Amino acid sequence: MRIAIVNDMSLAVEALRRVLTQVPQHQIAWIAYTGAEAVEKTAQDRPDLILMDLFMPEMDGIEATRQIMQRSPCAILIVTADVQHSSAKVFEAMGHGALDAVDTPILNRSGTCEDAHLLLSKINTIGKLIGKTEFIPIQSRPPLVVIGASTGGPKAIVTILSQLPPDFGSAIVIVQHVDAQFAMGMVDWLDQQTALKVRKAMIGDRPRKGTVLFACTNDHLCLQPNGTLTYTQIPINYPYRPSVDVFFKSVEQYWTDRGTAILLTGMGRDGAEGLKALRQRGWYTIAQTEASSVVFGMPKAAIELNAAVEVLSPDAISVALRQRSS
Repeated sequence: MRIAIVNDMSLAVEALRRVLTQVPQHQIAWIAYTGAEAVEKTAQDRPDLILMDLFMPEMDGIEATRQIMQRSPCAILIVTADVQHSSAKVFEAMGHGALDAVDTPILNRSGTCEDAHLLLSKINTIGKLIGKTEFIPIQSRPPLVVIGASTGGPKAIVTILSQLPPDFGSAIVIVQHVDAQFAMGMVDWLDQQTALKVRKAMIGDRPRKGTVLFACTNDHLCLQPNGTLTYTQIPINYPYRPSVDVFFKSVEQYWTDRGTAILLTGMGRDGAEGLKALRQRGWYTIAQTEASSVVFGMPKAAIELNAAVEVLSPDAISVALRQRSS
């Protein structure tokens, strides 16, 4: 989708640019720094969607929306600093033809954008309305295996992945409690231990058959309504980063097929509630055995919640995955 950015704040423009360029399907058509400039550029080069700020010099987003919808109508999404406290102006802009509104993502010190998934979700919804989004039908999605792990997880993960064949028919996504500075090293190490391709999970990625995607930031990996992956800082104060629960619960919400979910060794309770939610949706759920766990906290919590269909060692988990994939 060709998307234009209209915002007079350079930091906001950069945040929007980073969010958009991380999704291969999106292309930045142009950038305007005032409402008047946006009106002229839209007349010369009409994009599929405009991300319109409300507060700008010369001509604000409300008037720009009104003139664009009169002269060169196209889809407009209001993207402004605080939608909740600007609701009157948001409704006025929507009265002139804007489709929806969302807060501007915040560019943090690490170079990632907070709440990027909220913006991408809005864009995806509008894309469906105007027929400009890439939508993968449910029947074309591969079977999905999701794995959560913490303390002792690397060894258990290697044991599972190393026994899977190169033609393994499912997609795999892993969330391991590991600091971002060590995550890429773990990806490289795992890639050498298995016949499958292991790589960093990037914003906009879709789970692919025979590929292992690994969460690699201190933000939480999550699935979006359109089936792509993204990262979010929310919940900010959650002690586990990246969180297995955040990922599992997003999969329960947005992956319409059933799959296999595995909770491995680790301290605490992260992933137990998410595993239970997936079991209640009909997923085949597995917790690691106490004897094979370095720390039995996370699997134990899942077992206590009756979240696991089976309790297996990593070797037995690998056997079960091969049997279910055949």
